[in-house]
Amino acid sequence: MSIENPWLIAIDIDGTLVHDDGFLSPVVIREVQRVRELGHHVIVATGRAAANAIPVVKDVGIEYGHVVCSNGAVTVEVDSSAREGYVVREVIGFDPQPVLSQLIEKLPEAHFAVEDIDGTYRFHKPFPAYALGSKNVETPLDQLMHGEVSRVVVLSPEQDVNDFLAVVEEVGLHSVSYAIGYTAWLDISPQGVSKASALEQRRKALNVPMDQVICIGDGRNDISMFEWANSGGGYSFAMGQGPDEVKAAATMVTSSVEEDGVAKVLSGLEGIIYSHN
Repeated sequence: MSIENPWLIAIDIDGTLVHDDGFLSPVVIREVQRVRELGHHVIVATGRAAANAIPVVKDVGIEYGHVVCSNGAVTVEVDSSAREGYVVREVIGFDPQPVLSQLIEKLPEAHFAVEDIDGTYRFHKPFPAYALGSKNVETPLDQLMHGEVSRVVVLSPEQDVNDFLAVVEEVGLHSVSYAIGYTAWLDISPQGVSKASALEQRRKALNVPMDQVICIGDGRNDISMFEWANSGGGYSFAMGQGPDEVKAAATMVTSSVEEDGVAKVLSGLEGIIYSHN
């Protein structure tokens, strides 16, 4: 079964598709598969590196199509014949030295990592196991400065998130795009690169009208794709457990990830389309 005018549905992973412990609800899987079988385009858009995103993409039943990773800096295509399960289609890089120099000065106790354009990570202090790609190597701090990267990651676990936000504001970060997580966590991408910029490329390639877009997410790095969807007459849904500023940026707020918020949005898709028309 297929529809004449498919929609593009972009869904975040952590805190949206999966719980904090990595649990993926069977109800969510069923709804994702249902809307895909109808002919809609479901694109996972995540801050995760491709190697960490692909297992969830496959668990939710997506066996072909593109995945937006690293907050838009990396786009891959699912390919079961490839050794890693995907083929890289686009990587956008930048020089990490200027921004790292500022942040190291302001946050001397923080943990820093960079994602190289080949998808590997270099870090100088430990990160949570799920945070970096499967290929990562510990390296001296000064070695993080060298080479083109697609992302800089900063984790400051001992710091209050409001203090962390104040430091980031003080630094400015005008030369790059950035998104801050729930905790004292900072993802830095190339200038102008975000989930929204990568999704816009996919929308154009799929020839989906701008007002036939739905985005679902829970974090500050999802605000850009919410604004992108809203600006063209589409819809954005914030997960119920998300920060207030994320909810404020969304068209609507759905249930929390523990209450299968994604499934509730997708189960109501026909109603959204009917009211939209």
